[in-house]
Amino acid sequence: MASNHSNEFKISKFEAPQNLKAIMFACLFVGLVTFILGFIKNPERMWTSYLVSFFFFGCLAVGAMFFIAFNFAVKAGWSSSIRRFAEAMTNYMPVFLISAFVLILGFKKLYVWNDPASLAALSGGKSLYLAPWFVSVRMILFIVGCWVFGKLIVGNSIKQDITGEHALTNKNIKYSIGFIAFFAIFFTMFSFDLMMSLLPTWYSTIFGIYCFAGAIQATIAVLAIIVVMMKKSKWISGYVNDEHQHDVAKFLKGFTVFWAYIAFSQFMLIWYANIPEETEYYIMRSLNGWMGVSFALLIFRFIVPFLVLLPRGAKRNDSILVAVSILVLVMQYVDIYWMVYPNFFDGIPQFGFWEIGIFLGFLGLFIMTMIQFMTKNNLVAINDPRIHEAVNHHVTY
Repeated sequence: MASNHSNEFKISKFEAPQNLKAIMFACLFVGLVTFILGFIKNPERMWTSYLVSFFFFGCLAVGAMFFIAFNFAVKAGWSSSIRRFAEAMTNYMPVFLISAFVLILGFKKLYVWNDPASLAALSGGKSLYLAPWFVSVRMILFIVGCWVFGKLIVGNSIKQDITGEHALTNKNIKYSIGFIAFFAIFFTMFSFDLMMSLLPTWYSTIFGIYCFAGAIQATIAVLAIIVVMMKKSKWISGYVNDEHQHDVAKFLKGFTVFWAYIAFSQFMLIWYANIPEETEYYIMRSLNGWMGVSFALLIFRFIVPFLVLLPRGAKRNDSILVAVSILVLVMQYVDIYWMVYPNFFDGIPQFGFWEIGIFLGFLGLFIMTMIQFMTKNNLVAINDPRIHEAVNHHVTY
């Protein structure tokens, strides 16, 4: 669709490169084969790796929804020209829902509370909260809720490309505020249910925020990679530039600091109180080789990205930003792996064919859903009433 701006601003139909399609199909094939083999030969290892990848890509989809809603809620104009990339990430929601139903089949291999005797032994109301049917309902309700909000918000954004109605933006502001409230409650429960309840005797009231910080940091990392790839592409011209890249990089650095702050706060309070039912979580992650993984998270998820992204020039350097973003995504996977795997295999780290194969399967699905969205819709929300702010955006610091 032609734009309403000067000739230097152009949009053409997105066509996925053949090598990207080849990678997608290869990932899908490997993932399917790994899942089938794992289901038959090594179900415990398959389901643990499935949980890690399920949570990883689910966080990217709902994190993208949060980014969209946040920018609508604060009436940000600068992000109008890059918002469509985040909207493409939300197209993963149907796959997220289907994979959640598949995950329910693996509850018996993953969670001690799936056993009636173990569930009955839990105290403090956990026997009701962690009832398998209740966990399943909360998880499905969260994903369906995110999907519905996505249909409303992203649907209005796409509709605006055709109609140009400014009223659709005002509607999205209201929907976005509603989504943020919904997300704050249900993502916290989602994190408690799938991650914290792997060790049901342990608890942390800050755990939901910890998972949130990691999810948004990883989402911004994906967005940064897409911005770098698309700003000089043949599909868009003029709408995305170094100024937008700079601000996305600032978001990435900001959430890098926020993740470190929440991670330290959780650790410090548990260490200081020194209560056995709290400290067991970190003790498990300091034995059997896990101490190295714990320090790797500190170094490569916080220290390196923070220091590298401090200079202004680094934020505007394509190679540096992509490298840091990839590092953040790798460490997001390591972080989720660090939350899951110490609870299994006698606490000894396991990584190999099963983890790689399942991850590639989810990656193929994620790429497929993004390609579908980007092929079908404009890559820029050209009729957004604040698009002029985006195309004239300039970063002063």
